[in-house]
Amino acid sequence: MFLFEPLSQQQILAGLAVLAGLIVLNEISRRSMWAGIISFIILPIVLTFTVWQDTTSAEGSTVGTWFHWAKVYSCLAGCVGFMALRYIKKLQTNSFMLFFPALILGVNIFEAVLRDFQVSTFGLPSMQDGMMIQGGAWNIFNGIAGILNIITICGWAGIFISSKKSKDMLWPDMLWFWIIAYDLWNFAYVYNCVPDHSFYAGVMLLLSCTIPAFFIQKGAWLQHRAHTLGFWMMFVMTFPHFVDTSQYAVKSSGSVTALWVVSLLSFAANVAVFAYQVHRIRTRKLRPTKDELYTDLTGYKEVAALKYSSDNADKGTKAAVA
Repeated sequence: MFLFEPLSQQQILAGLAVLAGLIVLNEISRRSMWAGIISFIILPIVLTFTVWQDTTSAEGSTVGTWFHWAKVYSCLAGCVGFMALRYIKKLQTNSFMLFFPALILGVNIFEAVLRDFQVSTFGLPSMQDGMMIQGGAWNIFNGIAGILNIITICGWAGIFISSKKSKDMLWPDMLWFWIIAYDLWNFAYVYNCVPDHSFYAGVMLLLSCTIPAFFIQKGAWLQHRAHTLGFWMMFVMTFPHFVDTSQYAVKSSGSVTALWVVSLLSFAANVAVFAYQVHRIRTRKLRPTKDELYTDLTGYKEVAALKYSSDNADKGTKAAVA
């Protein structure tokens, strides 16, 4: 195969099981506050002191790098912060808390950008952190794409909480074209820097948050992303052999052409989103740090309409009580 070594039936089925499992766990954790607390606070505290010290320090482990530790705790911080925003009503009008989702997202992307730049210095294929990694100019292109992806995060002032029982954190200005640009960048990052994990941590993990964002709860992509990433990072740090040495492990093809293709696709997509956003800001005289940029687009209106129904539901409840 172009991206990976030939896949067995077992590996394909394992990939689909990971995809389905992450979607189901996301649905459970987003629909119950207590499920979220157990998943993103209690469970990682237990694993930190009972499991991860051993699994990450084992000989040949691929999850003992600074990046894996930073990633698991930063995405869990996002999950907990989003839960606070979703379940503590007074925080939902706090300007800093509305900026927090954009901040934690930007920090997570920047962590990966730094790693891409670091890997670019590795040169010829060599064993790094338990797997064969090759660095090159493609890492630079994808690092730049990641920076553009951060710059084009917008509209956080419009974040609101759904009135549904699930109390989802909805972000109307985070539309499909930014999500696809993010997915292309993130897959390229994983393929460049953690190549032998990219079938699961790239393809399946990204699908596990993009599918719900398009077909289950629109507007909640970042919440879906934080939850699925949190579950995946906890799983892979607990069972690193699954992606390293088990019969289900999928190895990268090691193709330089593939490295260039995924990185240039990422770069082109993020340049396009950046150019489109600059065009809208200039022609509509918008302030990207304060204004929502896509209020006239259908995708924005579909999510924003949920806010108006939430407001009406709140008014109806108050009137009934009165």
